[in-house]
Amino acid sequence: MAAYDLEEQEQIAEIKAWWKQYGNRLVNAATVIALLVLAWQGWNWYQRNQSTQASMIYSVLQKAAQDNDTQKVKAASGELLEKFGRTAYAEMGALVSAKAMADSGDVQTAKAQLVWAVEHATNELRDLARLRLAALLLDEKAYDEALKQLEGASGLAFEVRFLDMRGDVLAAQGKKAEAVAAYQAALAKQEELIKSGKSGAVGQEWQGRANAVARELINQKIDALGGAK
Repeated sequence: MAAYDLEEQEQIAEIKAWWKQYGNRLVNAATVIALLVLAWQGWNWYQRNQSTQASMIYSVLQKAAQDNDTQKVKAASGELLEKFGRTAYAEMGALVSAKAMADSGDVQTAKAQLVWAVEHATNELRDLARLRLAALLLDEKAYDEALKQLEGASGLAFEVRFLDMRGDVLAAQGKKAEAVAAYQAALAKQEELIKSGKSGAVGQEWQGRANAVARELINQKIDALGGAK
């Protein structure tokens, strides 16, 4: 093997010195990066796997709800909440289960499902759970608890429904003036919603009719309490 000249020997010596000082750090850094990549890939696989399994159970839950099979509804919902509680399917499943159980007359189970959704769901699904829970509490004459569920919505569309329901609760309590004020606030919020253009992604004609029906119903409630439109 040809001997290295002095300059090459110096370069080799510098490389050896650099590697001795930084080699372990470089290897460790590369190992950490590789582990992070593997962990990220593993997490993505886990999430996809969880979502796939949850979607299958959610489909079973939907079918059971359509068939009025309350036992299967309970089983599927329980599995979703216990094993896949961090997926969106669990949030939707809790709402489907709550409706099915309420329709079957099992209000306590329906409330438990809605309470779970209120505590774990996000944004619109959480607001929908609060609204439905408030309706059940209103039927039970648990007025104060119902009003607590109606404190502040995450979106303008639900503000209208929350204020409308708030009016229903106050009317049931005999607080006519406060109920009328809540209904009028709901009408004002609805006008604000219409002007914002965020009243829904459905056809404009259908949405316009839905808004008109909602306004008419609220105005009828106001009239029934002797309030002005």
